[in-house]
Amino acid sequence: MALIPWRPFRELDTLRREMDRLWDRFFSERPLEWLGGQWTPSLDVSETKDKVVVKAEIPGIDPKDIDVSLSNGVLTIKGEKKQEREEKDENYHLVERSYGSFSRAVRLPAEVQEDKVKASYKDGVLKITLPKTERAKEKEIKIEVQ
Repeated sequence: MALIPWRPFRELDTLRREMDRLWDRFFSERPLEWLGGQWTPSLDVSETKDKVVVKAEIPGIDPKDIDVSLSNGVLTIKGEKKQEREEKDENYHLVERSYGSFSRAVRLPAEVQEDKVKASYKDGVLKITLPKTERAKEKEIKIEVQ
């Protein structure tokens, strides 16, 4: 007769691994399948002493189809990526590109000058530069060492 060590939490380890696998799958590179085919552009929000910069990956969209608005410290980017299918004796085997309308809103980390916002679009990346207000700019305070 062989002795087998008793592991009272073996089932919990299995449950934890299954939950980790489920979360990894949910936050994988293709989460669109979980969201019913809707898509949202990826954003980078950075801040310097003088400005906030938001970059959004929106490839394949005409800049005229992108709407950018700012209200109460929330930047909203909306648009639509139109599907470009020409079905002349084509049988699709795989379609991974995303199409349809999108909307993305992000709260800005600082107060900005709404009348001086600039946006540019190049190589599928929308770049929005938002200058900070004087009040939002950090002031450096020197510490005297004695």
